[in-house]
Amino acid sequence: MSVLHGPRKELRRVLIAGSSYWAEPTEDGLQLADGRVVDESQVRYLPPCNPTKILCVHTNFRSRVYEFSGKSEVPSTPTYFQKPVTALNSHGGELVRPEGSLYLNYEGEIAAVIGKPTRNVLPEEVWDHILGFAVSNDVGLQDMRDTDAGSMLRVKGQDGFCPVGPGLVSGIDIRKSTIRSYRNGMLVQEGTVAEMIFGIDYLIADLARHITLMPGDVVLTGTPANSRPMEVGDLIEVEVTGLGRLANRVVASPAPRAVVGHQPTDTDEVRRVALGNDERLPDAIRDARVQSLKAGLQ
Repeated sequence: MSVLHGPRKELRRVLIAGSSYWAEPTEDGLQLADGRVVDESQVRYLPPCNPTKILCVHTNFRSRVYEFSGKSEVPSTPTYFQKPVTALNSHGGELVRPEGSLYLNYEGEIAAVIGKPTRNVLPEEVWDHILGFAVSNDVGLQDMRDTDAGSMLRVKGQDGFCPVGPGLVSGIDIRKSTIRSYRNGMLVQEGTVAEMIFGIDYLIADLARHITLMPGDVVLTGTPANSRPMEVGDLIEVEVTGLGRLANRVVASPAPRAVVGHQPTDTDEVRRVALGNDERLPDAIRDARVQSLKAGLQ
């Protein structure tokens, strides 16, 4: 049965007293595979997948293109980057902003999780190769934007910068879903899957022309406009209709001990991406927002 068609099924992976279990949400709590039902407050969430790779599309929403360029022209083909598997995080996990950084951005997305070896497939065959979908947050430390020649390695690849969850869902038509992101309960980002430039089936078929996707692999499918920086203490929630709501909190850490390599920068290019169309605001308003971010570091 295609991943797009019901009945809806959701699996969550949780940790209880040091042991890992698969569970299904029910009206009474979470039902473990061994038959026990536990309250959600008793568990810690784990990612609902175990990827060998995490592949991501750069820009895939029309609103995001317009936000950056002010134009409606869209790319003719997608481009991609990769997150290390150590970036994987879960529902309830912490998002760490190192000392000295300003621009830790949220990006609400849909994660497509591969269900079987996938290579050289047609777009219409892709749906039978997907195990399920999950909510994701393609977190990026934009202060590192001026390095790594566009690979996004240190922008998007830092530990914990890929929360996925709370569960893995099949049996819904993801093409009808909407992504919404909330910062401390306030709606800050919204976009429908119908606004994607390249459909999920297109992205996976494109990648699988050259790369074998394995069970558990994650493909992140793009974010709408209005990705913005988060502050330490913020609760960031990403909700996708039919999938659920992923929640993570931002915490602070000391700066890395080794003062080598590229350091966080606050350049025009960094601000262009981190602040999106806020860059086109009057200088006084834009500068006030940057000063507010900087005040949060003190």
